[in-house]
Amino acid sequence: MTDSLALALAQINPIVGDIDGNVERVRTARAAAADADLMIGGELVLAGYPPEDLVLKRSFQDRIEAAVDALARDTGDGGPALLIGAPWRRGGRLYNAALLLEGGRVAGAVLKHELPNYGVFDEIRVFAPGPLPEPMPFRGARLGVMVCEDMWKPPVSRHLHERGAEILVVINGSPFDLEKWGVRRRMAQQRVSELGLPLIYVNLVGGQDELVFDGASFVLAPDGGFCLQAPEWCAGVVPTRWRRGEAGWACDAGVIAPRTEGLEAIYHAMVVGLRDYVGKNSFPGVVIGLSGGIDSALTAAVAVDALGPERVRCLMMPSPYTSRISLDDAAQVAERLGVQLDTVDITPAMAAFDTMLTDLFSGLEPDTTEENVQARARAIVLMAVSNKFGHMLLTTGNKSEMSVGYATLYGDMSGGFSVLKDVYKTTVFALSRWRNQTRPDGMLGPTGTVIPERIITRPPSAELKADQTDQDSLPPYEELDAILHCLIEEDRSIADVVAAGFDAATVRRVWQMLDRAEYKRRQAPPGVKITDRAFGRDRRYPITNRFINGL
Repeated sequence: MTDSLALALAQINPIVGDIDGNVERVRTARAAAADADLMIGGELVLAGYPPEDLVLKRSFQDRIEAAVDALARDTGDGGPALLIGAPWRRGGRLYNAALLLEGGRVAGAVLKHELPNYGVFDEIRVFAPGPLPEPMPFRGARLGVMVCEDMWKPPVSRHLHERGAEILVVINGSPFDLEKWGVRRRMAQQRVSELGLPLIYVNLVGGQDELVFDGASFVLAPDGGFCLQAPEWCAGVVPTRWRRGEAGWACDAGVIAPRTEGLEAIYHAMVVGLRDYVGKNSFPGVVIGLSGGIDSALTAAVAVDALGPERVRCLMMPSPYTSRISLDDAAQVAERLGVQLDTVDITPAMAAFDTMLTDLFSGLEPDTTEENVQARARAIVLMAVSNKFGHMLLTTGNKSEMSVGYATLYGDMSGGFSVLKDVYKTTVFALSRWRNQTRPDGMLGPTGTVIPERIITRPPSAELKADQTDQDSLPPYEELDAILHCLIEEDRSIADVVAAGFDAATVRRVWQMLDRAEYKRRQAPPGVKITDRAFGRDRRYPITNRFINGL
C-alpha cells in the first residue's frame, strides 16, 4: 500500500474555446509538476469556464474528447497523472466532469452532481446532473473528488465519506467577488469538520468576460487548519507532499501565500480582468477619454498597470465648458503614467450639431439634449480612433453612475469594456488614494502618485454646462452609495432602507432612478465583477416593470 503521495495543485488560466491552447497550458503545468504523482487542475479547464452555450455544439464536444484522448496518451510516459475538468458525454447526455487520466487512458470520471443555477451560474441550462460520486482509486488512496458546487452541499461529501474516501479533492471554477474567499473557506471547513478528512481545493485563475478567477487554491487539514495557501491572481503549480499515518492521510506544511483583501483585492481583480479581456480578444491596446476627472484617471492607471503605458492611448476632448484645471490635470495624469495624450476639440462638432438642429429645435430652450450631444460627439471621436488604430475603447463610468443612469447612452457609455462598472464612486476615491500609496507586485505602471491629489479632492463634474457638479443632480456620493448598497447588494425594500436611517424622499428618488435606468444598463459594455450583485450576470431585472419596491 502506498504511504506517500506527491500531489501538485495547478492554477491554470484557460481561454474559453481555445481547446488546443488549453491542452498546451495543461501540458506546461504538467511539465512543471514533473515530480508529482498527480497534477490537479481546475473545473472545465479544457473548455474554459464558463463555456455557456458553446459547450452545446457537437463539434466542440468532439474536439474536447480528442483533447482528452491526447492528454491521456501523454500520461503513458510515466510522468504525473492528471485530474482535470472537461465537458464529458455519457449515455447521450453532457456532464461537467472531473477526469482522471493515468497510464495512457481515461482511468476514471466523476460527474458533477450539484449544478448551480443562481447569480452568474446557469449550468442547468447546458449540463445534466451526475449521480452521487464514488471515491476515485489512485495509487492506493481513495480520493473523494468533487466538482465545485458539490462541495457546497453536504450530501456529496457525506456520500463520498460513507463510501470510503480518504482525501477530499475539489476542482473549481469559482469567480472572485469581495465576499467569496470567506464563503469558500467556511464551506470547505464545514465539510472538513463534518467528516474529519483533509481537503484539497484547486481553482482557476484569470479573466473571462465579466468574471475574474483569483486562484487562491488551498489545502485544509482534518482540523480545518491551513496546510497550504497558493498565491492569488497568478497561474502556477504548487507541490504538496502527503503521508499516510494511523489517523489517515496528512499533508506536509507548505507555503502560506499572503492574501489580498479590500482595496488591494479590488485593484488586482480590475487589472487581471482588463489584462485578460484585452489579451484574450487580441486587441493591441486600449483608448480612453481622459477628462481630468477621477474616473478616467483611475481607469487609465488600471490600464497602464495591466497592459503597460505603450498599449494605452488617451484623448482629451475639450469643449467650451472644459476648465483649465481639467486640461492641466489630464495632462499630469498622462505624464505620470507615461501614456500618449492627444487633444481633439469638440467645439466644431457642437457647432455643427447646433446648426443641423436649429430648425428642428426652434423655440425650445437648451437642456440635457445639448449636454448629451457633447458626450456623443466625444464617443464618435473615440470610436474613430478605436477603428483607425484597433485599440479597444474603455468606458470610464462607475457603479454609482450606472445605478442611477447618470451616463449618456451612446455617449460616455460607449466602449468595449468597463473597468469600474462594479465599483461605487466612494470606492473609486479610496482606490485612487490607495494606488498613489501602493504599487502592487506585477503592475506595469510607475510607482508614486499617479493620480494628482487635486483630481481626488475637487468636486466631480461632467462639465457639460457652466459651473456643473455631479451633486447638482445626485445626492452626495457617500449617501448615494450607502443607499444603493442597501437596494442592490442587500436587496432591501424602500421601507427597510428608510428604517435604517435614510431620508425617505431621497431613498424613493434613488430607487426610481435605479429602476428607470435598467434600459441603459442593458446596453452597457461588460465590466469586471467585484461585488456579489454585479449588473448583468448577477442582477437581472426586466426593463418593462411596474413593480414598486416597498411603497
